[in-house]
Amino acid sequence: MKQEQILVLGATGKTGRRVADRLTSMGKNVRLGSRSASPAFDWHDPQGWADVLKGISKVYITFQPDLAVPAALEAITAFTKEAVAAGVQQLVILSGRGEAEAQRCEEIVMSSGIDWTVVRCDWFSQNFSESFFIEPILSGHLAVPRTETRVPYVDVDDIADVVVAALTEAGHTGKVHELTGPDLLTFHDVVNEISRATGREIQLHPISLEEYAAMLEEHGVPEDYRWLINYLFTYVLDGRNSGTTKGVEQVLGRKAKSFAQYAVETAATGVWTN
Repeated sequence: MKQEQILVLGATGKTGRRVADRLTSMGKNVRLGSRSASPAFDWHDPQGWADVLKGISKVYITFQPDLAVPAALEAITAFTKEAVAAGVQQLVILSGRGEAEAQRCEEIVMSSGIDWTVVRCDWFSQNFSESFFIEPILSGHLAVPRTETRVPYVDVDDIADVVVAALTEAGHTGKVHELTGPDLLTFHDVVNEISRATGREIQLHPISLEEYAAMLEEHGVPEDYRWLINYLFTYVLDGRNSGTTKGVEQVLGRKAKSFAQYAVETAATGVWTN
């Protein structure tokens, strides 16, 4: 029997590369979905999707930069339609927690007529080591708004493990897995944990949302990412997600990784001191 082939979109991203690595180590037949792969996948080039979807039975969907951006709904609608026409049997989509726009994209996948699983997440712990917060951490000065909002940061390794389970195990069809870390932390707490793990002094500077937007533009952050960060700070980082779930534990049978554990493990790599 021919082995099923799994397409991992965003295969060079934070969750995508971890999912692809895990599936490959399990002996699964994985196709990487990225602009640098062959055939190449690009959300802005629908003409190339058919080649990427040939022979694919399952897809892990991540949308860059986020399902909340205005272009996401049209793209997810078109991709889901093409995936179904290509004979894909299962879609697992990474979605945002507390994001109405993302949930509209979820509904497209849910109504596709094929097996689906939604993995909803809050802010990633790795945003401080692999994304837009790493440079401020390295500089020792993190200036952000909403410093008192409590967030259940979730580790991307936990997300990847849940996604792999959804793609390889029974019992996940038609499920929405809402994932969080075990603790609620403010930016003050985050800075303290990273400082403790690295032995470095990192200062937190509360600023207004307007000041933050101007700072991002000054530093040349692309417009779509500025829009997304402004959206997240305005409409998502408002306390609506200040609660934890048992999603990781329910799927994996173990507790979610704490931010403190992430900080210790990440500090040991030297990424915050190089």
